[in-house]
Amino acid sequence: MTEHTQKLARRSPCQRRLTGLAYVPRWLGGMLCYICFGLGGLLSSLTILPLLKYWPGTPEVRIKRVQKAVHMMFRGFVHMLSAAGVIKLDTKQVERLANAEAMLVIANHPTLIDVVVLISLMPNAGCIVKQGLWRNPFTRGVVSAAGYIPNRGAELLLDDCRNVLSRGTNLIIFPEGTRTVLGEQINPFARGAANIALRTGSDILPVLLHTKPPGLTKQDPWWEIPRRTIGMTVEVGTPISAMDYKAEEGGDARMARVLTREMENYYKQRLEIEL
Repeated sequence: MTEHTQKLARRSPCQRRLTGLAYVPRWLGGMLCYICFGLGGLLSSLTILPLLKYWPGTPEVRIKRVQKAVHMMFRGFVHMLSAAGVIKLDTKQVERLANAEAMLVIANHPTLIDVVVLISLMPNAGCIVKQGLWRNPFTRGVVSAAGYIPNRGAELLLDDCRNVLSRGTNLIIFPEGTRTVLGEQINPFARGAANIALRTGSDILPVLLHTKPPGLTKQDPWWEIPRRTIGMTVEVGTPISAMDYKAEEGGDARMARVLTREMENYYKQRLEIEL
Protein backbone atom coordinates (compact mmCIF):
# COMPACT_ATOMS: atom_id res chain seq x y z
CA MET A 1 0.00 0.00 0.00
CA THR A 2 1.45 3.38 -1.04
CA GLU A 3 1.79 6.30 1.38
CA HIS A 4 -0.96 8.18 -0.48
CA THR A 5 -3.32 5.19 -0.23
CA GLN A 6 -2.57 4.86 3.48
CA LYS A 7 -3.51 8.51 4.03
CA LEU A 8 -6.80 7.98 2.20
CA ALA A 9 -7.53 4.91 4.30
CA ARG A 10 -6.95 6.86 7.52
CA ARG A 11 -9.18 9.72 6.38
CA SER A 12 -12.44 9.88 8.33
CA PRO A 13 -15.75 9.56 6.43
CA CYS A 14 -16.53 13.26 6.82
CA GLN A 15 -13.29 14.13 4.99
CA ARG A 16 -13.97 11.93 1.97
CA ARG A 17 -14.98 13.68 -1.23
CA LEU A 18 -18.39 12.52 -2.36
CA THR A 19 -18.87 11.84 -6.05
CA GLY A 20 -21.61 10.49 -8.28
CA LEU A 21 -24.78 9.25 -6.60
CA ALA A 22 -23.13 9.41 -3.18
CA TYR A 23 -23.14 13.21 -3.47
CA VAL A 24 -26.90 13.48 -4.17
CA PRO A 25 -28.08 13.09 -0.52
CA ARG A 26 -25.49 15.65 0.59
CA TRP A 27 -26.64 18.16 -2.04
CA LEU A 28 -30.32 17.60 -1.27
CA GLY A 29 -29.68 17.90 2.47
CA GLY A 30 -27.72 21.13 2.02
CA MET A 31 -30.39 22.66 -0.22
CA LEU A 32 -33.08 21.68 2.28
CA CYS A 33 -31.11 23.57 4.95
CA TYR A 34 -31.06 26.68 2.74
CA ILE A 35 -34.79 26.41 2.03
CA CYS A 36 -35.59 26.04 5.73
CA PHE A 37 -33.35 29.01 6.54
CA GLY A 38 -35.06 31.25 3.98
CA LEU A 39 -38.62 30.19 4.77
CA GLY A 40 -37.90 30.23 8.50
CA GLY A 41 -36.64 33.81 8.24
CA LEU A 42 -39.73 34.88 6.29
CA LEU A 43 -42.25 33.13 8.54
CA SER A 44 -40.60 34.20 11.79
CA SER A 45 -40.50 37.83 10.62
CA LEU A 46 -44.27 37.63 10.08
CA THR A 47 -45.13 35.81 13.32
CA ILE A 48 -42.91 35.27 16.35
CA LEU A 49 -40.40 38.12 15.89
CA PRO A 50 -43.00 40.95 15.73
CA LEU A 51 -44.68 39.43 18.79
CA LEU A 52 -41.41 39.43 20.73
CA LYS A 53 -40.50 42.90 19.48
CA TYR A 54 -43.75 44.54 20.56
CA TRP A 55 -44.39 42.53 23.74
CA PRO A 56 -44.36 44.89 26.77
CA GLY A 57 -40.95 45.92 28.02
CA THR A 58 -38.23 48.50 27.50
CA PRO A 59 -36.72 48.80 24.01
CA GLU A 60 -33.55 47.09 25.28
CA VAL A 61 -35.50 44.14 26.70
CA ARG A 62 -37.49 43.76 23.48
CA ILE A 63 -34.39 43.69 21.30
CA LYS A 64 -32.68 41.19 23.60
CA ARG A 65 -35.74 38.92 23.35
CA VAL A 66 -35.53 38.99 19.57
CA GLN A 67 -31.77 38.42 19.57
CA LYS A 68 -32.20 35.39 21.83
CA ALA A 69 -34.83 34.02 19.43
CA VAL A 70 -32.54 34.56 16.43
CA HIS A 71 -29.72 32.88 18.37
CA MET A 72 -31.91 29.82 18.92
CA MET A 73 -33.04 29.70 15.28
CA PHE A 74 -29.44 29.93 14.08
CA ARG A 75 -28.48 27.15 16.48
CA GLY A 76 -31.15 25.03 14.86
CA PHE A 77 -29.81 25.88 11.40
CA VAL A 78 -26.25 24.93 12.41
CA HIS A 79 -27.56 21.62 13.78
CA MET A 80 -29.28 21.01 10.44
CA LEU A 81 -26.06 21.72 8.53
CA SER A 82 -24.22 19.30 10.81
CA ALA A 83 -26.86 16.60 10.35
CA ALA A 84 -26.68 17.05 6.57
CA GLY A 85 -22.89 16.60 6.68
CA VAL A 86 -22.14 20.10 5.41
CA ILE A 87 -20.12 21.13 8.48
CA LYS A 88 -18.64 19.58 11.60
CA LEU A 89 -18.30 22.16 14.37
CA ASP A 90 -15.73 22.17 17.16
CA THR A 91 -15.22 24.94 19.71
CA LYS A 92 -12.45 26.17 22.02
CA GLN A 93 -13.02 28.61 24.93
CA VAL A 94 -16.50 29.21 23.56
CA GLU A 95 -17.81 30.23 27.00
CA ARG A 96 -16.09 33.57 26.40
CA LEU A 97 -18.60 34.21 23.62
CA ALA A 98 -21.58 33.16 25.70
CA ASN A 99 -20.51 35.41 28.60
CA ALA A 100 -19.37 38.42 26.57
CA GLU A 101 -21.13 41.75 27.02
CA ALA A 102 -20.71 45.02 25.09
CA MET A 103 -17.65 43.68 23.26
CA LEU A 104 -16.50 44.03 19.68
CA VAL A 105 -16.24 40.46 18.42
CA ILE A 106 -13.91 40.28 15.42
CA ALA A 107 -13.32 37.19 13.31
CA ASN A 108 -11.76 36.07 10.07
CA HIS A 109 -14.26 35.22 7.35
CA PRO A 110 -13.53 31.94 5.51
CA THR A 111 -17.09 30.77 4.72
CA LEU A 112 -20.59 31.87 3.81
CA ILE A 113 -22.03 30.81 7.18
CA ASP A 114 -19.54 32.43 9.58
CA VAL A 115 -21.96 34.98 11.05
CA VAL A 116 -24.63 32.30 11.46
CA VAL A 117 -22.20 30.09 13.40
CA LEU A 118 -21.10 32.96 15.64
CA ILE A 119 -24.64 34.11 16.45
CA SER A 120 -25.59 30.49 17.17
CA LEU A 121 -22.95 30.59 19.93
CA MET A 122 -23.92 34.04 21.28
CA PRO A 123 -27.34 34.81 22.78
CA ASN A 124 -26.54 38.52 22.89
CA ALA A 125 -25.15 39.55 19.51
CA GLY A 126 -25.68 42.16 16.85
CA CYS A 127 -23.89 42.74 13.58
CA ILE A 128 -23.49 45.12 10.67
CA VAL A 129 -25.40 43.89 7.63
CA LYS A 130 -25.41 44.87 3.98
CA GLN A 131 -28.18 47.18 2.79
CA GLY A 132 -29.37 44.40 0.47
CA LEU A 133 -30.51 42.30 3.44
CA TRP A 134 -32.85 45.10 4.50
CA ARG A 135 -34.58 44.81 1.09
CA ASN A 136 -34.65 41.00 1.03
CA PRO A 137 -38.12 39.73 2.13
CA PHE A 138 -36.56 36.59 3.66
CA THR A 139 -34.18 38.51 5.93
CA ARG A 140 -35.61 42.03 6.30
CA GLY A 141 -37.86 41.19 9.24
CA VAL A 142 -35.10 39.35 11.10
CA VAL A 143 -32.39 42.03 10.80
CA SER A 144 -34.84 44.82 11.64
CA ALA A 145 -36.41 43.14 14.68
CA ALA A 146 -33.02 42.07 16.07
CA GLY A 147 -31.67 45.63 15.97
CA TYR A 148 -28.89 44.84 13.50
CA ILE A 149 -27.04 47.78 11.96
CA PRO A 150 -27.35 48.74 8.27
CA ASN A 151 -24.03 49.48 6.59
CA ARG A 152 -24.42 53.17 5.81
CA GLY A 153 -22.33 56.35 6.10
CA ALA A 154 -19.35 56.33 8.47
CA GLU A 155 -20.69 58.74 11.09
CA LEU A 156 -24.19 57.21 11.12
CA LEU A 157 -22.63 53.76 11.33
CA LEU A 158 -20.48 54.82 14.29
CA ASP A 159 -23.50 56.26 16.12
CA ASP A 160 -25.40 53.01 15.53
CA CYS A 161 -22.49 50.95 16.82
CA ARG A 162 -22.18 53.14 19.91
CA ASN A 163 -25.89 52.70 20.66
CA VAL A 164 -25.74 48.93 20.24
CA LEU A 165 -22.68 48.54 22.46
CA SER A 166 -24.06 50.93 25.12
CA ARG A 167 -27.01 48.62 25.78
CA GLY A 168 -24.68 45.67 26.40
CA THR A 169 -25.06 43.96 23.04
CA ASN A 170 -21.95 42.45 21.47
CA LEU A 171 -21.14 43.52 17.93
CA ILE A 172 -19.74 41.06 15.38
CA ILE A 173 -17.42 42.51 12.72
CA PHE A 174 -15.30 40.88 10.01
CA PRO A 175 -12.32 43.20 9.46
CA GLU A 176 -11.61 41.52 6.10
CA GLY A 177 -14.87 42.97 4.81
CA THR A 178 -15.57 39.95 2.62
CA ARG A 179 -14.82 36.24 2.62
CA THR A 180 -11.17 35.22 2.54
CA VAL A 181 -9.76 34.49 -0.89
CA LEU A 182 -9.22 30.75 -1.22
CA GLY A 183 -5.58 29.80 -0.59
CA GLU A 184 -4.83 32.90 1.53
CA GLN A 185 -4.64 33.14 5.31
CA ILE A 186 -6.71 36.33 5.43
CA ASN A 187 -7.56 39.32 3.30
CA PRO A 188 -6.01 42.65 4.37
CA PHE A 189 -7.86 44.12 7.35
CA ALA A 190 -9.76 47.38 6.99
CA ARG A 191 -9.49 49.93 9.83
CA GLY A 192 -13.24 50.08 10.53
CA ALA A 193 -13.21 47.64 13.47
CA ALA A 194 -10.26 49.39 15.12
CA ASN A 195 -11.88 52.80 14.67
CA ILE A 196 -15.12 51.58 16.25
CA ALA A 197 -13.25 50.03 19.18
CA LEU A 198 -11.21 53.16 19.84
CA ARG A 199 -14.04 55.65 19.42
CA THR A 200 -16.50 53.67 21.55
CA GLY A 201 -13.95 52.46 24.11
CA SER A 202 -15.04 48.86 23.63
CA ASP A 203 -12.86 45.83 24.27
CA ILE A 204 -12.15 43.45 21.40
CA LEU A 205 -12.76 39.71 21.55
CA PRO A 206 -10.85 37.95 18.73
CA VAL A 207 -12.30 34.77 17.25
CA LEU A 208 -10.38 32.51 14.90
CA LEU A 209 -12.35 30.36 12.48
CA HIS A 210 -10.30 27.41 11.25
CA THR A 211 -11.76 25.49 8.30
CA LYS A 212 -10.32 22.27 6.92
CA PRO A 213 -11.07 21.36 4.24
CA PRO A 214 -12.26 24.74 2.93
CA GLY A 215 -15.77 25.15 1.56
CA LEU A 216 -18.52 27.72 0.96
CA THR A 217 -15.72 30.14 0.08
CA LYS A 218 -15.94 33.35 -1.92
CA GLN A 219 -15.03 31.37 -5.04
CA ASP A 220 -17.86 28.84 -4.50
CA PRO A 221 -21.44 29.59 -5.62
CA TRP A 222 -23.89 29.28 -2.73
CA TRP A 223 -25.70 26.34 -4.35
CA GLU A 224 -22.51 24.26 -4.61
CA ILE A 225 -22.81 22.18 -1.44
CA PRO A 226 -19.33 20.99 -0.34
CA ARG A 227 -18.49 17.45 -1.39
CA ARG A 228 -16.36 17.09 1.75
CA THR A 229 -17.60 18.06 5.20
CA ILE A 230 -16.16 21.38 6.33
CA GLY A 231 -14.39 20.88 9.65
CA MET A 232 -14.85 24.26 11.39
CA THR A 233 -13.13 25.03 14.67
CA VAL A 234 -14.20 28.18 16.53
CA GLU A 235 -11.31 29.33 18.74
CA VAL A 236 -11.99 32.29 21.04
CA GLY A 237 -8.95 34.32 22.04
CA THR A 238 -8.17 36.59 24.97
CA PRO A 239 -9.92 40.01 25.06
CA ILE A 240 -7.92 43.02 23.89
CA SER A 241 -8.39 46.34 25.70
CA ALA A 242 -8.92 49.17 23.24
CA MET A 243 -8.21 51.68 26.01
CA ASP A 244 -4.59 50.51 26.10
CA TYR A 245 -4.25 51.90 22.57
CA LYS A 246 -6.41 54.91 23.32
CA ALA A 247 -3.92 55.93 26.01
CA GLU A 248 -1.03 56.00 23.54
CA GLU A 249 0.03 59.24 21.92
CA GLY A 250 -0.72 59.90 18.27
CA GLY A 251 -4.50 60.26 18.06
CA ASP A 252 -7.25 57.86 17.04
CA ALA A 253 -6.26 57.73 13.36
CA ARG A 254 -2.69 56.63 14.07
CA MET A 255 -3.70 54.18 16.79
CA ALA A 256 -6.36 52.69 14.52
CA ARG A 257 -3.61 51.89 12.01
CA VAL A 258 -1.46 50.37 14.75
CA LEU A 259 -4.31 48.31 16.20
CA THR A 260 -5.38 47.11 12.74
CA ARG A 261 -1.83 46.03 11.88
CA GLU A 262 -1.43 44.17 15.17
CA MET A 263 -4.78 42.41 14.80
CA GLU A 264 -3.91 41.38 11.24
CA ASN A 265 -0.54 40.03 12.38
CA TYR A 266 -2.24 38.15 15.22
CA TYR A 267 -4.47 36.33 12.74
CA LYS A 268 -1.62 35.65 10.35
CA GLN A 269 0.38 34.04 13.13
CA ARG A 270 -2.50 31.89 14.38
CA LEU A 271 -4.04 30.74 11.13
CA GLU A 272 -2.69 28.17 8.73
CA ILE A 273 -3.31 28.32 5.00
CA GLU A 274 -6.13 25.86 4.29
CA LEU A 275 -5.60 24.07 0.99
